[in-house]
Amino acid sequence: MDADRLGDAGRERASRSPGERSSVDAEGIIWRYRTGSSWRDVPDHFGAWQSIWERHRRWSDDGTYVRMFAAVREAAPERDAQLQNLLSVDSTIARAHQHSAGALHGAHTGGSVE
Repeated sequence: MDADRLGDAGRERASRSPGERSSVDAEGIIWRYRTGSSWRDVPDHFGAWQSIWERHRRWSDDGTYVRMFAAVREAAPERDAQLQNLLSVDSTIARAHQHSAGALHGAHTGGSVE
């Protein structure tokens, strides 16, 4: 692909080494988790959201995140409790209506009716 045809943004991306690309993807992943945004809302200066999501998926599947966290813990064992607080667990849930969850039909389930 010719960087001249891609314009300024393409030139910047085309000139990045694989290590620089990984770093930019990591920053995009971190930005996404810090803000709680959807992948599609990751700013363009991090690159295409699909590429960032793909790198995140690969790092999740191949154990890269586990190795990164282990290396940080090994480098600073005295801060283990603080590092444990950095772990993020996705607790996304979908709530069902109270009646679909086994509530008694006909029972009073709300406030007073005036």
